[in-house]
Amino acid sequence: MFEGLTGSLTRALSALRKPGSLSAREVEAGLRVVRRALLESDVHFRVATEFTRRVGLNLEGKAQLEGQRVGAQFAHAVHEELERVFDPGIPVFPNSAGDPRVLLFVGLQGTGKTTSLAKVASRLLKEGRKPILAACDLRRPAAAEQLATLGEALGVPVCRADAGGNATSLDVAHAALERAKLEGQTDLLVDSSGRLHIDEDLMDEIVALEVALNPAGVFLVVDAMAGQDALESAKGFSDRLSLYGVVLAKADGDSRGGAALSVREATGVPILFLGSGEDSTDLELVDPKRLAGRILDMGDMVGLAEKALQAREEEGEPEDPSAFLSGEFSLEDMLKQFRSMKRMGSAKKLLGMMPGASRMSGLLESLDDKKFDRFEAILLSMTPEERMRPDILDGSRRKRIARGAGVSPEDVNSLFRSFREMKKQMKALGRVLGGAKSSKKLKRLLGGGKGFPGF
Repeated sequence: MFEGLTGSLTRALSALRKPGSLSAREVEAGLRVVRRALLESDVHFRVATEFTRRVGLNLEGKAQLEGQRVGAQFAHAVHEELERVFDPGIPVFPNSAGDPRVLLFVGLQGTGKTTSLAKVASRLLKEGRKPILAACDLRRPAAAEQLATLGEALGVPVCRADAGGNATSLDVAHAALERAKLEGQTDLLVDSSGRLHIDEDLMDEIVALEVALNPAGVFLVVDAMAGQDALESAKGFSDRLSLYGVVLAKADGDSRGGAALSVREATGVPILFLGSGEDSTDLELVDPKRLAGRILDMGDMVGLAEKALQAREEEGEPEDPSAFLSGEFSLEDMLKQFRSMKRMGSAKKLLGMMPGASRMSGLLESLDDKKFDRFEAILLSMTPEERMRPDILDGSRRKRIARGAGVSPEDVNSLFRSFREMKKQMKALGRVLGGAKSSKKLKRLLGGGKGFPGF
């Protein structure tokens, strides 16, 4: 996520790693380096200039902390400014006088607007809300069908125009609002029309929806890969609509990251959500401190831990790891571990949350989730007894398993090598922890809370 922005800023700050005081000359030179890094990441010139101005104000008059290099102080100031930019300052969802709370989603065609709306609906479901969706994008072919498919997958009702009818987007919106009231739905999420570019017809239609529905909040969906183009389109929507917040979609595919910093300048409203991937759960709330850390290549270990905890809860894994730590680790346990990892997300995404991820670009590119899929297929081709007692798996059984999984015998052997290595590591970890469930020991093992050793 934001690989280009991360790379540019970390390279810029690395260049400042030298002894020296924070003289006016040092500050000016450092700010030029940071500004250039932002411009390389497709941040709008006006935004880059204002960002570095505020970093300079942060540094102004500060004496160098004893033992700290210029680069470290610049990194701290940049981190604080990133936090300020990404701090929402408002609730994720707006308050509403009553139900249903209406949320209107707007954006250009191809930004991921419809998918983002469904992801927000999924989040509302987890909060115990009862959303209903309105397919008011009647301009894009198959837009209503896409929303209906997403709604069906979530188990959420979708209100759409009849095929071949003459209903307008306003007709669909009014019908959805009445249905939401009748059925006691708590939230109405409205998908509006998109265009390849902003034009008067588009804006007039969306303004009419805003006036008719009086939504509690209007969410602008922006493509993270749009760069400076995002600023102009975002400003076009902001000039005509009362925006509440921004959903930055396709954040996992952003090669530079300029849109993330530019869009708030254009709209005056915060980024509230980051979308990544196609799954309905691939939506993150913006946490300014953690996001700033990820952009500066410090990782997001809290986010990684949250994903692991959620996966454990969904899988129903046991709380007590003492059996693993004593080396009692079976192929059944290995299957559970693979499933938990898949629930957490792709291997590439997980490693990207580690400190120093930008320095592991080669490894990130080489990660192949298909290998985990093959291993899972092999494990599922075994009987429960074979997974619990791997010592009974002789050559003939392994050939049978390979045929059942549609893989080569070498793939089966590769899994067993990985299994033996995992078992050995689990046992070694148990020895280090002394058999005790000590969070302090585990924290020391992971580098004193600073991340995994070597990163």
